[in-house]
Amino acid sequence: MSHMLTKTLPPVQSFLLLVSRRISHLTRQQYDVIVVGGGHAGTEAAAAAARVGAETLLVTQKIQTVGALSCNPSLGGVGKGQLVKEIDALDGLCGRAGDWAGIHFSILNRRKGPAVWGPRAQLDRQRYREFIQSELLSTPRLMMLEGSVEELMVAEQNPEEPGQHRVTGIRLANGSHPILASSVVLTTGTFLSGSLFVGQTSSPGGRIGDAPSSTGLSQMLRERLGLKVGRLRTGTPPRIVKDSVDLSLAQLHLPDSHPTPFSFMNTQTRCKPEEQLPCHLTYTTPGVERVVTETLHLNCHIQQDTKGPRYCPSIESRVLRFPGRSHQVWLEPEGMTSDLLYPQGLSMTMPPDMQLRLIREIPCMHRAEIYTPGYGVQYDFVCPTQLSPALQVKSAQGLFLAGQINGTTGYEEAAAQGLWAGVNAARRALSMPLVSLSRTESYIGVLIDDLVSRGVTEPYRMFTSRAEFRTSLRPDNADLRLTPKGFEVGCVSSLRYQEALRVKNSLQDAMAALEALTLSTTIWRTKLPHIHVSESKNSTLTGMDMLQYKDASFEMLASVFSDCLSPYMEFSQRLKIEAVYKPHCDLSKKEMERIQKEENMFLPQDIDYFSLPVSLSKEVREILDKVRPSTLGAATRLEGVTPAAIVSLFNYIQITDRKERITHRSQQDKNQEKEEKLCVNNAVLPH
Repeated sequence: MSHMLTKTLPPVQSFLLLVSRRISHLTRQQYDVIVVGGGHAGTEAAAAAARVGAETLLVTQKIQTVGALSCNPSLGGVGKGQLVKEIDALDGLCGRAGDWAGIHFSILNRRKGPAVWGPRAQLDRQRYREFIQSELLSTPRLMMLEGSVEELMVAEQNPEEPGQHRVTGIRLANGSHPILASSVVLTTGTFLSGSLFVGQTSSPGGRIGDAPSSTGLSQMLRERLGLKVGRLRTGTPPRIVKDSVDLSLAQLHLPDSHPTPFSFMNTQTRCKPEEQLPCHLTYTTPGVERVVTETLHLNCHIQQDTKGPRYCPSIESRVLRFPGRSHQVWLEPEGMTSDLLYPQGLSMTMPPDMQLRLIREIPCMHRAEIYTPGYGVQYDFVCPTQLSPALQVKSAQGLFLAGQINGTTGYEEAAAQGLWAGVNAARRALSMPLVSLSRTESYIGVLIDDLVSRGVTEPYRMFTSRAEFRTSLRPDNADLRLTPKGFEVGCVSSLRYQEALRVKNSLQDAMAALEALTLSTTIWRTKLPHIHVSESKNSTLTGMDMLQYKDASFEMLASVFSDCLSPYMEFSQRLKIEAVYKPHCDLSKKEMERIQKEENMFLPQDIDYFSLPVSLSKEVREILDKVRPSTLGAATRLEGVTPAAIVSLFNYIQITDRKERITHRSQQDKNQEKEEKLCVNNAVLPH
């Protein structure tokens, strides 16, 4: 396999010609799978369905915007980067697209362990869109159609079961004949009855310059299919003209000197280390807070009760929630040749003239010019508890949902759902059983399980703390965990599968070689004098044990034992991580097995969650205090209660019960002793 990015993209003119030819030859009226929407969820769903073997049609309002980065020009991060690695392990698109379009690569959270590292990249918007479009155009069995979906074609699944439906296709808004399909995947993003907000004005739309999807589609989901539909909101910041910003007044943040690719099929990125662009960090001022408070009456979006993203809020929400604080603003480049900056952290919906006044309150932007103003979006979503783990609507066979229509936020969460929905839509169309991912084997499994079992009250964002087994669900081993399963279900190519097998076998051989290096601690101290092996350890240690020492590296061991270890230098970092996390993985697995066995553990209803001497966040304490779950199992299913919180709660209850049993047993012993003394004193002596 190639470890280089050698893909050549067609020029824009050639691309548009290819698209026009594809559309002009769209003569068939029936497909295995139809995907509605060309965002991150839709592109991954369409590509995955086609890889599984289904004849697939992607329907989108504008072909030119397929794969567009609607909001921030970045991919990955803590939790989100794990999703990108897993999508790539399942042969998805966004990881390879990120490697092609990345202009600033960094690993977040490096000060912590590799399990919570967050691979991230700033992207060139144009390059990313071109890569996605080129991939879709070259994917066999995949066609694209420009159009707006007016309604779903629905038939009764069983006349004797009036609540069960079967989706058989779509009808476009232009009044053409219906297009039939065995499976339909809806990935409408923010376009489902979307409304745009700037200041006191609102207009229909899911993105600036684009109309919303048909309001009839949302109405049909409610009335014809009987689905519970809610409303969410999000927003985006203004785009700033780069030359109008004095970047010398902001903090310079350089990328990693050695870019780390997202894709397991790449050992390097398209952008060379020296070609990467920097980002800059600045902060809000009291003047920013003053502008926000003075313009609240002119800002109808922020006055709405509709829930917005908790972890990526607008500047108005941040000021109202944390008055008096200074907030970070990241100035991020939008591309190699772009003249614009993306001010991460300044999402806003006040009138455009007030937006300009606000950003000029920040010193480095005191003369800044706005290219396009920020705006808010409100849109419909379907409560995801109405879905199966395969992301199929329980009451509508053949209908699959993915992305923001399920109440999530972010490119990565959408892409992950889209891929898995596409896999299952294709498998259903081809008469194969639907498949699911366990939360014990992937972050995608955690994401889907959280959605379908807990639902959402606000846009869902992935964090590493949501996973019980995050020490084993690391970004470095996503290929070992998921590529074999992806090949089994049909979405992974033979080329990628063979590469994953090569890596797996090589790692197993390397770990076996390390385990075979069993020496006394005295010999290890002689061989590796720079590693401080504890004096208290007089037993034998293996090579894997030695790698657990902070200062030990695989390169060190290979320099001493070159005959048996030098063939595995390619995997030096992965072997170090495997060694460090092995005891943690074993321990956490046993701990979660204990918790799973104790799901029915009773939680006293008089617990004062706010004074518990355990590690619980304020948010978790508030949720537990409000709901007051009766059992540990019920607590695990509450949205916002993390696995780490469950472990803390479980340990607290166990310790408390143990203390109460000891106290109770002690009291019983005292009572028995009193009774025995009383019996002796009152005993009737025999005659």
